[in-house]
Amino acid sequence: MNFELSEEHQAFADSVARFAQDKLAPGALERAHAKHYPWETAQLLAEQGLLGIAFPEEDGGQGGTLMHAVLAIQQIALACPKSADIVQAGNFGPIRTFVEYATPEQKARFLPDLLAGKKLISLGMSEPDAGSAATELKTSAVEDGDSYVINGSKVFSTHSPEAELFLVYVRFGPGVGGIGSVLVEKGTPGFVVGTPSGFMNGEQWSQLYFENCRIPKANLLLGPGGFKKQISGFNVERLGNSARALALGRYAFNQAREHALIRKQFGRELCEFQGLQWKFAEMWMKLEQAQLLLYKAALEGEHGLPSAQSTAMAKLACNLAGWEASNEAMQVMGGMGFSQEALVEYCVRRTRGWMIAGGSIEMLKNRIAEGVFGRTFSQRPAKA
Repeated sequence: MNFELSEEHQAFADSVARFAQDKLAPGALERAHAKHYPWETAQLLAEQGLLGIAFPEEDGGQGGTLMHAVLAIQQIALACPKSADIVQAGNFGPIRTFVEYATPEQKARFLPDLLAGKKLISLGMSEPDAGSAATELKTSAVEDGDSYVINGSKVFSTHSPEAELFLVYVRFGPGVGGIGSVLVEKGTPGFVVGTPSGFMNGEQWSQLYFENCRIPKANLLLGPGGFKKQISGFNVERLGNSARALALGRYAFNQAREHALIRKQFGRELCEFQGLQWKFAEMWMKLEQAQLLLYKAALEGEHGLPSAQSTAMAKLACNLAGWEASNEAMQVMGGMGFSQEALVEYCVRRTRGWMIAGGSIEMLKNRIAEGVFGRTFSQRPAKA
C-alpha cells in the first residue's frame, strides 16, 4: 500500500504549485477581501487548464480525474485561498452535475463560457423551509405546452449575485420521485435575483424568486425521478468542499508555523513553548488524517463516482481539521492572526462556513452511521 502521490500526480501538483506561487500569491490578501468576483483570475485559471479538469475533452474539459481536480484546489489554495473558490466553481458543484446530465445542445450553449471563466453557474437547491431536508422543497415546475412554468424561491445559493445560469431543483409531482431539475438563465421573465445578503465568511448570496417563470422544455436537465442522480453528483461536490477546507487549514498552519519560528516572547521563540508545540502536533496530525480520507475518496472516483460513505467521511474529517487548524493558528498568532492584515482570520471564517454548506457535519455523521449499520435511519417522525 503506497501513501505517496503517484509520479504523475506529484508532477501535476508541482506544476500547479509553481503557477500559483508565481501568478496568484502576489495579491492574495487583496483578492480575499475584494467584494467582487475575480473574473480576471478566473480567465487566467481557465487559460492554465484548471477549469473542467475532470471533464471529458469532447465537452471542452481537460480529460483528467477527480484526483487532479482535488490536487489543483489544494495547490491553488496554499498560495491564494480565494482563488481556490474559482477552481471549485469550475470543477465541482452545479457545473459537475450539469456536465454529467446535460444534453449535447445544452452543453454547446453554456459550457464554453463557463469553462472559459467568463460566466458562472449557481445551484438553486435550499429553500426557506427545505435546507438539510432537501426533499421537502416546494418550488414547482408545471408542464404547459412546450414550456415549464416555475414558481417558488431559493436561498443560500453560492455565486447567485454573479451567476448567469442557475441549476434549479424543482418539484414536478409529489414525493421524492417528483423531484428533478431545470436550467434557468438570468433575465428570464418571472425570475428575479434578490438583493445580495452577506455570509460571515464575506461571500454574498441572493434569494431567488420564481413567479410564473416560463422556460423552454429544452432547459430541462433531469425530469421526475432525477433527484437521486442529482444527489449522487452532489457527493462529488463534497470533495471540492473538503479540499478547500483542508487546504485553508494547511495555509493557516503554515502561516502560524513561520510566525512561531520568528516571533519571540520572554526572550524565546514561540516554538520553544511546550503549550504551542502541542497545538502544532495536534494540528498536523488532524490535517494528515483528513488528507488520507480525502485522497481515498478522490481515488475512488477515478473511474466513476465515489461512494456517499467515502465522501461523507472525507468532508467531515476535512471540515473539522481545516476549522480546528485555522482556529488554533489564529490563537498562536494572537493579534496578527485576528487581524485582516493576515489571511488566517479569513481561513477561520471560510472553514467555519463549510461545516454547514454542502451537508452539515451533523448530517454527515448521520450518513456515516448508516454505512456503519448498513441501514437507513429516517430523521422524520413515524407516520401514524
